[in-house]
Amino acid sequence: MNVVNQPGAEIVSPPAARRLDRRALVSRLMPVVVLIVLIGAVAAATPDFLSIKSLTTVADESSPIMILAAGETLVILMGGIDLSIAALASLATVLLARWLPGIGWPAIPLVILLTTLFGALQGYIHYKAQVPSFVVTLGGMGLWSGIALIASDASNISIKKGYDAIGWAFMPVFGLPSAFLIALTALVVLGAGMRWLKIGRWVSAIGNSEPAAILSGLPVRDAKVAIFAVSGFCAGLAGLVLASRSFSGAPSLADSLLLPSVAAIVIGGTAITGGFGGLGRTFVGALIITVMRVGIGLTGVDPAYEPISYGAIIMLAVALTLDRSKLSIVK
Repeated sequence: MNVVNQPGAEIVSPPAARRLDRRALVSRLMPVVVLIVLIGAVAAATPDFLSIKSLTTVADESSPIMILAAGETLVILMGGIDLSIAALASLATVLLARWLPGIGWPAIPLVILLTTLFGALQGYIHYKAQVPSFVVTLGGMGLWSGIALIASDASNISIKKGYDAIGWAFMPVFGLPSAFLIALTALVVLGAGMRWLKIGRWVSAIGNSEPAAILSGLPVRDAKVAIFAVSGFCAGLAGLVLASRSFSGAPSLADSLLLPSVAAIVIGGTAITGGFGGLGRTFVGALIITVMRVGIGLTGVDPAYEPISYGAIIMLAVALTLDRSKLSIVK
């Protein structure tokens, strides 16, 4: 028999099916191979890199990127993008620095609730006004950055009184940075939700074909609002981690993390066009980006090459994972 014919599936010959299986396997394993090779290269140049101290530093450094990328991954799986995550995280640090001295620990849930609502608002505008998520969140990036500048008087705000309420996010737990454990928890919880809850199937369906999802009667609006809310929640959580680490809030504290967060997603193998990928891939991608960041510092490479490498990684990874069947025009 030369074809495999299943209801609702394309007719695929066994050789073609085997090629697809091999391609999927390579796609899943390649980021892991890249991570191992990168660790080996940095360790060869700097043997101390494999020390417990250095590996703990890598885990700690990866945490805010991992948290930001977790929420962004779900947005990308749905076929969108959220460019406001870093600006929201920076705003979260400013609000924490302003409110912790006055109200203490309640500032934490209040700030994260606000960033979650801001994310949901962007998702609602994206769906209701039928404006591309790129445009909505680009506007949001400017809006949240502006609010952070106003709230901080365009300066860093040191957190002294009330720091104990967030200090737990910057201390070792069983030898691991607590921020890394927070990031792992976020990934596991979101991954479980995507696997076991209906919204996981909705996100996959919307990412593969939004018109088909609408025709199938799926709650596209609710799914988009919920996923952008999750992205806002992760931005607030990342802001908490950054504020605890820096003992301060600043209107641009997280701005440099947008590019590496997106790079972590695409280098992990999640397709920028949506419908393919996952949080496990993002975990590996975040480690790759962090090892590269730390490696650049340890090996004495000019830091100017860091953003250049992010740009190159994003272009290469997008070219390899792009689903061109979803693009009517490529510019």
